[in-house]
Amino acid sequence: MMLKREETGLKILMLFLIPLLLYVVTLPVMPLMEPDEGRYSAISSEMNASGDYITPHLKGVIYLEKPPLCSWATALSFKMCGENAFSSRLFAGLCAWGCILLAYGMGTYFHDQKSGLYAAAVLSASVYHFAIGRLHILDMPLAFFVSLATWSGFRYFSHNQQHIRWIYLLYLASALAFLTKGLIGIVFPFAIVFLWLMFQKRWRDTLRLFSPVGILILLTVAGPWLILVQKANPDFFWFFFVQEHFLRYATTMHERYKPFYFFIPILIAGTMPWLAFLFPAFKGIGKKLGDVFSKEEALFLLTWAGLIFLFFSASSSKLVPYIAPLFPPLAVFLGHIFRTYEEASGRATVVGVGTHLPILLQSLIFIIGLFLPVFLRHNHVPLQQWWPWVIIPVALQILIIFLPEIIQRRWGKGWFCTSYLIASLFLVALLFPVAHIVTPDRSAYPLVQAVRERLPAGRELYQYKMCLYGIDFYTQMRTPIVDRFGELRFGISKLSPEEKARYFLTTPEFMALYRSGKDIYCATDDRDKVDLLRKEAPHLEILWENDRYYLLHLKQA
Repeated sequence: MMLKREETGLKILMLFLIPLLLYVVTLPVMPLMEPDEGRYSAISSEMNASGDYITPHLKGVIYLEKPPLCSWATALSFKMCGENAFSSRLFAGLCAWGCILLAYGMGTYFHDQKSGLYAAAVLSASVYHFAIGRLHILDMPLAFFVSLATWSGFRYFSHNQQHIRWIYLLYLASALAFLTKGLIGIVFPFAIVFLWLMFQKRWRDTLRLFSPVGILILLTVAGPWLILVQKANPDFFWFFFVQEHFLRYATTMHERYKPFYFFIPILIAGTMPWLAFLFPAFKGIGKKLGDVFSKEEALFLLTWAGLIFLFFSASSSKLVPYIAPLFPPLAVFLGHIFRTYEEASGRATVVGVGTHLPILLQSLIFIIGLFLPVFLRHNHVPLQQWWPWVIIPVALQILIIFLPEIIQRRWGKGWFCTSYLIASLFLVALLFPVAHIVTPDRSAYPLVQAVRERLPAGRELYQYKMCLYGIDFYTQMRTPIVDRFGELRFGISKLSPEEKARYFLTTPEFMALYRSGKDIYCATDDRDKVDLLRKEAPHLEILWENDRYYLLHLKQA
């Protein structure tokens, strides 16, 4: 009876209370970051304002780079909770939570409920999952739907096709993944399951991946939007499938080239704080490590994580969030290793101090990183102002070095749960100093506050050689842009000459507007740009600045 109560308490803690704190309650701690969160928030806001849920728009122009599922979900969230950072990030946070529940289901299936809980805990308190799962970007929703589809495909074949609903769920989740970020949402689940079957020499079973009913489900879910958006935008197919899929992957058209090993340090850092705990775990399990996982489990999870890692490593376009779908299978591996170690160390002598050196080094790295802003030239923070922000996370890093081991030695259990609680509290405490440092550089919100205070009513605000989508989102104004069109070029090409001349100006057009005798209010993001403007407008007045962004009044003589 006591054991059941303990397991119930762990389920509530690891599957609901801590994820609720990490991925829902604390979402508003930081304002929206640029450019991604500002962009996707503005798209959803424009959807609700225009009533057009087929063709996404950004800054009033057509934006066809990504499918609309996340924008639909966020538009609904805006209607329910208002337009703010919390409602903007809610869908991503819920998808991050969904990945945690999925990791629990996977660990439970391969082993038992306890391993499932450990897998869920590892994923929820990992640095990468925490960082990506709290941002309004497409990668965490994609990771959830890809993971759900991949797991459904595995479950179908692991049951010898007795439960047909799993193959249908594979197609349904793949369709939702496609509506999240495109073809990759279909390619990944089917490729992973196909390769796993091939590695198992189940060649005939690969044909069973083809399901007429499944295809019908996929087309029913994803097809209507494709038909409607193509009807509204005749060049959609070329732009979306050729340019934004094949050319983006195979070329450096977006200037995102990184070396092949780019994701290795991200993978290492992303598994913190659990990475350091692997050393005592491996030592404690010893030679029995090879018996911890079944061949079927190891092969499937390695195929899953390995394909995603290699696919993006080979791509010419690399960004940190791309590898989000490989962390759920990695968490299942780590969770069961920690569960096995804790049970082994509860029956035997705990491993020596030397094996715990990586934990000490990891905590030192975190502590040094917390104090780096005191020594930086840019965004320097005096120590007397900074230490109140970091005292709690520093204390938690000190605790995690020795407290889990003390509890394990004293009671023969509790090592993992203690580590999990400390790691989770550390991540929450880390939000506040990170927000304090990052917000002035990466968010439009401080500038927006200045705009609300200092921009006269009814006046237009120009963005000079920059484009912060958050300004439009927070102020509900359509701000004209000067010479920073970037990803908007395709949509701008569809505008009338009059609308283009008003909202998307070249520098000569902007300066001609000033020389025509008009006072202009504008924002920019660099001191050199301010100096450049002052040469043309000697009576320029800086209304507000924070060393990163500037609010300017280009006055006439």
